[in-house]
Amino acid sequence: MELNRRTLIAGAAAAGVTATTIGTAHATGGRKPVKSLFGTLADGTKVYSWSLENGGTRLKVLSYGGIVQSLEIPDRRGRYTNVSLGFDNIEDYVAKSPYFGALIGRYGNRIAKGKFTLDGTAYQLDVNDGENTLHGGAKGFDKRVWDVEPFVQGTDVGLHLHYVSVDGEMGYPGTLKSKVTYTLTRRGDWRIDYAATTSKPTIVNLTSHVYWNLAGESSGTIYDHELSIAASRYTPVDSGLIPTGELAKVAGTPFDFRSTKTVGEDIRVAHQQLLYGKGIDHNWALDKGITGKPEHIATLRDPSSGRTLKIATTEPGLQFYSGNFLDGSFAGTGGSVYRQGDALCLETQHFPDSPNQPKFPSTTLRPGQTYRSTTVHSFGK
Repeated sequence: MELNRRTLIAGAAAAGVTATTIGTAHATGGRKPVKSLFGTLADGTKVYSWSLENGGTRLKVLSYGGIVQSLEIPDRRGRYTNVSLGFDNIEDYVAKSPYFGALIGRYGNRIAKGKFTLDGTAYQLDVNDGENTLHGGAKGFDKRVWDVEPFVQGTDVGLHLHYVSVDGEMGYPGTLKSKVTYTLTRRGDWRIDYAATTSKPTIVNLTSHVYWNLAGESSGTIYDHELSIAASRYTPVDSGLIPTGELAKVAGTPFDFRSTKTVGEDIRVAHQQLLYGKGIDHNWALDKGITGKPEHIATLRDPSSGRTLKIATTEPGLQFYSGNFLDGSFAGTGGSVYRQGDALCLETQHFPDSPNQPKFPSTTLRPGQTYRSTTVHSFGK
């Protein structure tokens, strides 16, 4: 571990930042995260990077947006690479990022026309995706600076991230106090625990927007990745990518991932839903529904490296996005230009537009209640 610690500090120095060790080795577990200055926002706010390592997984998280700036895991030969898309500077995250690695809130995914009614009161949200609201609005949780508290607990190491969204922010009612915990376990699992409380009735749907490429973030497309999803239904969308309200069967469609197949196998089939999304950008209604504990719902594997990602969650939905809108207009951490299909997202969530779809699981949170959600990412080779 000491060699890895020196490597992290040397890497920070090479990038022109100052690294600070937060704590020392723990008697029963890993080492506390290493804090580095990542950059400074236009208003002078400092953005920090936190480097964590445990169980063979290396994770870097920014205080800006709770962003996963990199996540490194080994292949079948023990060789490490970063498997998540991102940038090496704060300026690109502010100006260009399509939610790379970010915490999403208050409401992940889309809300039709940015409108919903709760307890007889109509609310208008910030509209930032055509006529709709996407991922909380133009300045959602992905563009806020979070308070970060590192911890070591037994054999686990991680970060507590806190953000208070005031009543009326981006049009949402109620002051929402959010706490998100990132944990690396001794097995190298990356666990996310979400929690939130509100001062008024509101809607909440928090998620993580990591772009995955298990071959490496600058290695090309993910169309040869093998994927399975434990869902027999999905939510079809209209031309604005808003759910129609139907829970359609995946059988006989390009959306059937109940048995493992490559991401690219059916992605160019002439199916109207694929035309709407310019590929896959849809929510799967997971067979397990909402559960008290995380249950396995998806497996992603890169055959070239042997790396695998297994996802377990308490959530009822999974948004699978195949990187359709990556257009080659910017380069990432590895210096390569990101193009369509160079990564995919697997966002555990409640369904898009649930506040306007009474048949979908509710996303309403009331005073006195606590919103809770957990997702676990397990890596193998």
